[in-house]
Amino acid sequence: MADEKRDYYEVLGIEKGASEEEIKKAYRKKARECHPDLHPDDPSYVEKFQEVNEANEILSDPEKRARYDQFGHAGIDPNSGMGGMDGFGGFTDMGDILENIFGGFGFGGSAKRSSNAPKRGTDIQESLVISFMESCNGVKKDIKINRLSVCDSCKGSGASAGTSAEICPDCQGRGSVKTTQRTPFGAISSTKACPHCNGKGKIITNPCAKCRGVGRVRVQKTVSVDIPAGIDDGQTIRLGGQGDCGVNNGPNGDLLIVISVKSHPLFKREGFDIHCDIPVTYMEAVLGAEITVPTIDGDVKYNISEGTETGTVFRLKGKGVKKLHRTERGNQYVKVYVEVPKNLNKRQKDLLRQFESSLSEKNYAKRQSFFEKLKKKLDF
Repeated sequence: MADEKRDYYEVLGIEKGASEEEIKKAYRKKARECHPDLHPDDPSYVEKFQEVNEANEILSDPEKRARYDQFGHAGIDPNSGMGGMDGFGGFTDMGDILENIFGGFGFGGSAKRSSNAPKRGTDIQESLVISFMESCNGVKKDIKINRLSVCDSCKGSGASAGTSAEICPDCQGRGSVKTTQRTPFGAISSTKACPHCNGKGKIITNPCAKCRGVGRVRVQKTVSVDIPAGIDDGQTIRLGGQGDCGVNNGPNGDLLIVISVKSHPLFKREGFDIHCDIPVTYMEAVLGAEITVPTIDGDVKYNISEGTETGTVFRLKGKGVKKLHRTERGNQYVKVYVEVPKNLNKRQKDLLRQFESSLSEKNYAKRQSFFEKLKKKLDF
């Protein structure tokens, strides 16, 4: 039942007055959190993910959102009597209302589009989770989708094999009928969808058993997706014509795939640059050394200079992520931190004390500068 469903704003974790951008951002976040691929051991996330997609489908469509805000779930439930806004004396949309109000006054109200006109299919939105390295290098993935396709049994006609649709006797195939209403201002003529054939102009007396006269059936299809190198978390890939099939020979909708990128244990991405932290030993930092640095292309060697301190950042030019559909790449920034040795035995501690005693203030330039500044401040 519609009233058993959760509030769509609550599902996405947003306020009722949220902007389109806030809805889009919240959806991407929730879709990543609830994606079944990230919770393979918990089947409940399949329903959670479907709930998030359903909420986004309604709230991202201004017309559906307006009906939902006014009537709740009943406003977008076709079985409730409100889903199509048929409560206005048989008018199917605001165009009908305005046509009937202004049609006889010479305002030139636009005629309602015929139900027989070609209509574009609906876009389908899916989420796809990929690894960090797949986002950097690009990958080809297969994704299963459920889409509306032309019924292969009736070839989209809606009529059973060996039969065909008949011309509606009420509208003579036009799909619309004229009515006249008498008002205090005089008679007003208007045109609306034929109630006998629902504006189709044809009547199917023997509907196809497979599609029940609709002409379209929902099928599962596997689609191959070429994910380009450099794609980032939250970006969308559009596959033209891979959405629901159109009506009356209208074009297909598109398939929109929202990409979710898993985090990496070593690398963090910022734009097209990659950042990582590298530990070095105390001796490597003091004496300088050649260290091994991981990159998305594999390990590389890098020489750190003598006296390298924690927080030192060096750049590996061109070792970042490839820029989308371009040859240029970002950089990799490596931050060094000196790991202080722990769990020393007595001999190691004695050796360190001997080493420390051999040093003088000139070996600690920052320490010496600090105390000089402190002394001047106290003297002041």
